Amino acid sequence: MDQQDQDFIQAHLSDPELKSAWEDHVLLSKQVEKLESKPFRNPADEQTLKSLKKQKLDAKTRLADRLDALRAAQ
Repeated sequence: MDQQDQDFIQAHLSDPELKSAWEDHVLLSKQVEKLESKPFRNPADEQTLKSLKKQKLDAKTRLADRLDALRAAQ
């Protein structure tokens, strides 16, 4: 996500769908970073990390779709 996208998101956080997708993406990013920073991950951690990355990708896709819709409406 580049700075232009982040600025657009901040300016349009009143949109509930955009806000939800953004908050999900940020939360999942932090969870992924936390797990990736562990020096050793057991198999359960690896499975959790894989699941979190899929959820993060879904949130990013929802975010991109909503950004496109909002930009098209302008």
